[in-house]
Amino acid sequence: MPASKSIDIEKLPDIALECMNDAKFPVLATVGNNQPRVRPVSPVKTERFTVYVANLKKYGKTKEIEDNPRVELCYTATNHDQVRITGLAEPLSDKDEIMEIWNSNALLRKFLVSPDNPELIIYRITPNHVRFMREWALEYYDVPIS
Repeated sequence: MPASKSIDIEKLPDIALECMNDAKFPVLATVGNNQPRVRPVSPVKTERFTVYVANLKKYGKTKEIEDNPRVELCYTATNHDQVRITGLAEPLSDKDEIMEIWNSNALLRKFLVSPDNPELIIYRITPNHVRFMREWALEYYDVPIS
């Protein structure tokens, strides 16, 4: 196994954000019927470690998040660095924020036609714990959230 690069703890939030930017598409973990479930998702907005994910009401994760809003996102960069965001997923209700996301996302507009589509749910995943791991080092670092 190659030696892991050292980490400047002061720069850890920036290093984690770079990893997320490189990875682009995290895997979302939920629990349904006492069974863990994971799937890749495409964030529609990210503010540091707060991640917004669009969803349709008919999808399985809707009921899973409704029953248990504790989720985890895992970003894996091309160099195998990882960022894990543990947090709570809640449906976004702020109409202005929904419109901001809608207007900035051509894919949502193409497939859902209207931000008032009753199938659309946008989840805000608010972090309560963020961890970073350098390429297979098997050692996680807690990342300051604020």
